[in-house]
Amino acid sequence: MDQINIPEDVYDVIIIGGGPGGLTAGLYASRANLRVLLFEGNSTVSQITVTDMIENYPGLPGVTGTELVNRFKEQARSFNLEIRAEQVTGIEETRLGDVPGLKITTDRDTYHTLSLIVATGANWRKLGVPGEEDFIGRGVSFCATCDAPFYRNRDVVVVGGGDTAVQEAIFLTKFARKVTIIHRRNRLRATGILQERAMANEKIEFAWESVVKSVLGDNAGVTGVEIEKVGSPGDTRVIEADGAFIFVGLVPTTAVVKDLVNLDEGGYIIADATMKTSMAGVFACGDCISKTFRQVVTACGDGATAAYNAELYIDELKGQTY
Repeated sequence: MDQINIPEDVYDVIIIGGGPGGLTAGLYASRANLRVLLFEGNSTVSQITVTDMIENYPGLPGVTGTELVNRFKEQARSFNLEIRAEQVTGIEETRLGDVPGLKITTDRDTYHTLSLIVATGANWRKLGVPGEEDFIGRGVSFCATCDAPFYRNRDVVVVGGGDTAVQEAIFLTKFARKVTIIHRRNRLRATGILQERAMANEKIEFAWESVVKSVLGDNAGVTGVEIEKVGSPGDTRVIEADGAFIFVGLVPTTAVVKDLVNLDEGGYIIADATMKTSMAGVFACGDCISKTFRQVVTACGDGATAAYNAELYIDELKGQTY
């Protein structure tokens, strides 16, 4: 078989995103003796790092999000995974010697790779109501773990009814005087154990079947939120609060690949069971892909699967398949 020409400076795999999915992919790909580079830019920092406590990751009960990511990094680096704090700004198809590849542009440099694993995750969805943007950083927050200490002995609201909203509301009670959970339905979506804890917490109150119409405030910051009863236009009231913590879902961070691979209606990357996308050599994993269950453990499984199938793809390019 003729020798396949590939330039020496080409990476086997480049990974975008430093969350559980990306780091697991980096671990598996590096351990397979591939040349791997992972970018962890400002827009792809994992949401898990702002999670106070993770109770359902197998074998590590009660670990914080930051601690878990740091353990992932340490383990992946032990297999020579290269991690750089750079923001990916562009991706283009190119030719790398005798094989197809990708040109990756960042805010600092340009790189070339045979394959790409997109693990860009997702960011918190905003309410899109008056006052929200005005008071971000001055009472509006998307991270209780980050900002809870600023609200010691003060009243706050939490918007949302899922696992994250309820877990963060419980965490806030360590500092706040009162936490009001505002939810558009008449019951929570969070898992049973979190619901039980929230219901039993004397510092937590509920505003059921309600949505936030506006965030109120002055020069000093947030002073409250105006809520409206679902199905009853004009039935509004104001909840006085010094802070508003918003947890109403996620928006996938997929803008960098929107013209490269197929996305679903919500902007999530469409990937098959092998984590392949619509473009050869491009794989995806974690919260940025279209799926029904987004958890740390599922992101890790996605990442391992993406790395394995990227390895098979690279072997085929290099003529090294069994």
